[in-house]
Amino acid sequence: MELFTRSEAEAELLRLLPVLDEIVRLRADAAELAAGESPLGGLPEFKAAQARLDELMETVQGTGAELKGFAPLLVDFPSERDGVPVLLCWLEGDRELAWYHRTDLGFAGRRPL
Repeated sequence: MELFTRSEAEAELLRLLPVLDEIVRLRADAAELAAGESPLGGLPEFKAAQARLDELMETVQGTGAELKGFAPLLVDFPSERDGVPVLLCWLEGDRELAWYHRTDLGFAGRRPL
């Protein structure tokens, strides 16, 4: 498992923000399409949105980041802080990397960086 420094994680997040924004948009489109009777289309458009979401999620995972949540979108970057394994934590709506939590505590243990 690759560990990120804070600056590496911040740089990777900047590269990923357009991908993450597209995931959020497509997630909403897919939900509307799944409900039926959408001006966005029907089953073919729903399947296309699902396929694109899969591609985008693979893009995130391919960086070494961990996609932990889908709604809301949650991305963790494995790291260390003072020799302790932590996850630098990004939550949908954030525009920067500002939180972390110990790996054994999870999201409930989030603290500001």
